Amino acid sequence: MTKMMLGAHPFLLGFDQLERLVERTAKADAGGYPPYNIEQTSEHSYRITLAVAGFAESDLTITLEDRQLVIRGKQSDADDGRVYLHRGIAARQFQRSFVLAEGVDVAGAEMENGLLHVDLNRAVPESVVQEISITRR
Repeated sequence: MTKMMLGAHPFLLGFDQLERLVERTAKADAGGYPPYNIEQTSEHSYRITLAVAGFAESDLTITLEDRQLVIRGKQSDADDGRVYLHRGIAARQFQRSFVLAEGVDVAGAEMENGLLHVDLNRAVPESVVQEISITRR
């Protein structure tokens, strides 16, 4: 039995990039650090919240690369002479990626109590009905 590709179905014309998008999304969710929430804040808006305790705003970068929202964190390695008897709080870098659909834009980002909030808005597409004329040969 052969495996049918998702974008190869005859009714899905023009969706040939859909399978690549699904694969890219699956790879983007590798690992579990830092934990995050995704919530729908209204009918056309969303919020991604990442737990980034210990990171300053200057330690974080948010970029949009080819419809992929990438959030990176890297703490500075400032050795301030502290002597740790136990170090259980990891100061590790991270990268979280979220693939955004066409029409979803980043509205802004803010830090609050160790949480990074990234707000997204989805543009509502206009419903268009187009009549196609039939020509005779």
